[in-house]
Amino acid sequence: MIDQAWYLFKRHWFALLVAVAVVETAVELIVRRNSHGAPTTSLWITVPLLAVMIVPLFWWRRFPFGAPAAVFVIGAVASFVDGRLVTFTLATFLTVLAAVFLFGILEDRRQSVAGLGIALGAAGVVTLNDPTQVWSDYAGVVLLFSIAWLAGFAIGRKLEQASAAQERADRLEREQEAEARTAVAEERARIARELHDVVGHSVSVMTVQASAVRRRLNPDQEQEREALEIVEQTGREALAEMRRLVGVLRRPEEGPALAPQPSLQHLDRLVAQARESGLPVELRIEGEPTQLPPGVDLTAYRLVQEGLTNAIKHARASKADVVVRYGDGSVEVTVTDDGPGGGDGGGGGHGLVGMRERVTVYGGELEAGPRPEGGYALRARLPVQG
Repeated sequence: MIDQAWYLFKRHWFALLVAVAVVETAVELIVRRNSHGAPTTSLWITVPLLAVMIVPLFWWRRFPFGAPAAVFVIGAVASFVDGRLVTFTLATFLTVLAAVFLFGILEDRRQSVAGLGIALGAAGVVTLNDPTQVWSDYAGVVLLFSIAWLAGFAIGRKLEQASAAQERADRLEREQEAEARTAVAEERARIARELHDVVGHSVSVMTVQASAVRRRLNPDQEQEREALEIVEQTGREALAEMRRLVGVLRRPEEGPALAPQPSLQHLDRLVAQARESGLPVELRIEGEPTQLPPGVDLTAYRLVQEGLTNAIKHARASKADVVVRYGDGSVEVTVTDDGPGGGDGGGGGHGLVGMRERVTVYGGELEAGPRPEGGYALRARLPVQG
């Protein structure tokens, strides 16, 4: 209940102040109707007139120029009915100051300056019609109006700058989200293309083996021959469908991948390339190397490749360590460096997004972030089975 009331207050606080001003005006006119300098016109006329003068501010948000302009126009007209009316109550004085301030915060500077002119012109008319006012009083009003307008003008420019900064931040966030989605889509397509070669090789072996076994069958083994022919035919169809799918995923400028997919057996070559780029790299293999599933092997290699690339391009490292640990039904890959940079692809995080996508495919775990002693660490654990 309190939260709802606070929300309503924040949303309608200005309208509430306008309502308070209307009530204060009516009360002051009634209480002080016999005081010195009070309007001589009947309360049945003065109260509605001042209420009508203040009420336009209720619609200030919808009519940011028209609402405060209406306050001054109605005030100038009311001064012809009774010259003392507009200058008598405190609420009307605060209302015209607020209207001048609202002119100052207008985004359109021509409207802002025109509003100040309307306010000063209306003040001149009211001063002329009020028998208790002299032109020195008008000079004081001009000074007050100018101060209120300048305050609104300064705050309005600050609000414009804040709004522009927020708009730029929102636009940048949207662009980063779009880039991240694009990076994920591209990385998934790349993973699919690479897995095609891995799975396609396995299906090809199955098809060839089925064909070889079928040719060795005896003439009387018709059922076995028919079953193997179905396996062989299904394998060929699956390979054809996979080629069509990868053709859709592949960019027009890309040709079919003819080279074999890399694996952890090629880490020496990858480390050598990093050293040739000027980054000293130490490679350690812990545990007994085992034959990994092709997809896991390729993913582990890509993780090391990404880690070394980031260490060279973004982390500004002076050295890096690569550790491949076999054991407990899994393979763990760790790439660390001592660079002062983030090591995460320049802060965009797209390389990290791609690595997470790869690890997730095989149900692995990925940890990446700065090290307490300095530098950056990338660590991934991939299950060998399942």
